[in-house]
Amino acid sequence: MRVEWRFLLAGATILFAATWSSCSQSESATPSVQAQDEHPSTVVPAARVTRSTIVAKTVLTAEFQPFQEVDVMAKVAGYVRTINVDLGDRVRDGQILAELEVPEMTDEISKASAAIEQSSAEVAAARDELRRAESSHEIAHLSHSRLLQASQREPGLIPQQELDVVRSRDLIAEAQLASAASRLRVDQQRVSVAKAEETRLKTMRNYVTISAPFAGTVTRRYANLGSMIQAGIASQSQAMPLVRLSQLSTLRLSVPVPESLVPSIQTGRTVEVRVKSMDRNFSGRIARMASRVDTATRTMVAEVDVPNPGGILMPGMYAEVSIQSAQRDILSVPLETLDRAGTTARVYLIDQAGVIRVAPVQLGLEDALRAQILSGAAENDLVVTGRRTALKAGDKVTPKIQ
Repeated sequence: MRVEWRFLLAGATILFAATWSSCSQSESATPSVQAQDEHPSTVVPAARVTRSTIVAKTVLTAEFQPFQEVDVMAKVAGYVRTINVDLGDRVRDGQILAELEVPEMTDEISKASAAIEQSSAEVAAARDELRRAESSHEIAHLSHSRLLQASQREPGLIPQQELDVVRSRDLIAEAQLASAASRLRVDQQRVSVAKAEETRLKTMRNYVTISAPFAGTVTRRYANLGSMIQAGIASQSQAMPLVRLSQLSTLRLSVPVPESLVPSIQTGRTVEVRVKSMDRNFSGRIARMASRVDTATRTMVAEVDVPNPGGILMPGMYAEVSIQSAQRDILSVPLETLDRAGTTARVYLIDQAGVIRVAPVQLGLEDALRAQILSGAAENDLVVTGRRTALKAGDKVTPKIQ
């Protein structure tokens, strides 16, 4: 009986020791498992910063303007005798728009013609005077030459005083001849001046008929029959125009192109023009550009010509010009990787250890899927895509590349 008791006591001791050891191991292992459960590694979708081509569409707003527009002025002052056009009329190039009445212009032309006749008569008289002066000079010169020769053959035969008198007459006749020739030239110049004045007046008379400088539409009428029109010969004058003429077969759009898009702008390039009020798209062409960036706005003015053969587009309408620009081999990320909640766009970078780092980035061009990265991320960097509300800097994650 004692031997059995010893065996029972020893077995109980061994069982107690085994039970205590098992409990100790279980208690020591529990904190490690709990520590692992406190910081689990979250699986997040990710994408890499890669090089790609971005085709960005920039929409610029502008207002339609006539291709050409001018207030038609009168060159001479007068009363409107006839006016052949009204608001909305379409006119041809060179078509007569109005005629003025200038009664005093006919009198001025008659006066100029009379001045020409008078000057011509004075020229005729001057020619006669020149011929008389030539005859007198010729006689005086011959007399002086003969007496001088005789005096040289027989010295002392002719008194010196007589020789001096004859020579004086010769010089006077020569001066009279020069004066007559000058008078003739003056009278001839007067004829030329009178003829020029007559030509000027006749040219001004042609301006009483006012014609269209180009084909277009009358978009405003200022004058009526009998209106007194002043001559619009100076930019600062307050002369009233007759009509305003606009060329509407082609319209212009003057768009301010941002500095970043200036290298992609080329004359002759076709662009899409959308008119929201009509819910229609039209085709335009970049016809002109300033070739200079405005330092105040950092934009360059480019003009887009939009054909308007049907006349459905009107000056003053707003339009949106879509300009596409392609940038190849540039760093870019998908749009869903960007956090734009703050003033600066950010991305959630994942380093090699799987730890998140929030980095602000500078963006460039964008299209419907991707955005250009100018700074803040490097090629092949991993960035989190999708929702990031539960993530913050320093979190441990496992990236799953999409």
